[in-house]
Amino acid sequence: QVQLVESGGGLVQPGGSLRLACAASGSIFRINDMGWYRQAPGKQRELVARILYGGSTNYADSVKGRFTISRDNAKNTVYLQMNSLKPEDTAVYYCNAKVITVGPYSVFDYWGQGTQVTVSS
Repeated sequence: QVQLVESGGGLVQPGGSLRLACAASGSIFRINDMGWYRQAPGKQRELVARILYGGSTNYADSVKGRFTISRDNAKNTVYLQMNSLKPEDTAVYYCNAKVITVGPYSVFDYWGQGTQVTVSS
């Protein structure tokens, strides 16, 4: 069993910053992909940023230059540094990880419970 726990959400003014963290725990052999998705009311869930095991990243166009994703493989943790936040960034942010286990081998996508980010004056 693998669990993902997000932290760092909250209320921030436009132009402010937040740092999200997601820690994975359990029977983990390797986490290939870790990423952040968000879902605003009335909107579909969308990819915010993703990072592979070797550090390759991709971002949604709407957050490029403002958000930075990083990971600490030793801690099985992924971070999302969010700067210059805008009201349209308001959403529930979900952590996702593609986790490989062995004995037997398996690959499965895990999701965290989500953390609320609200950008408002």
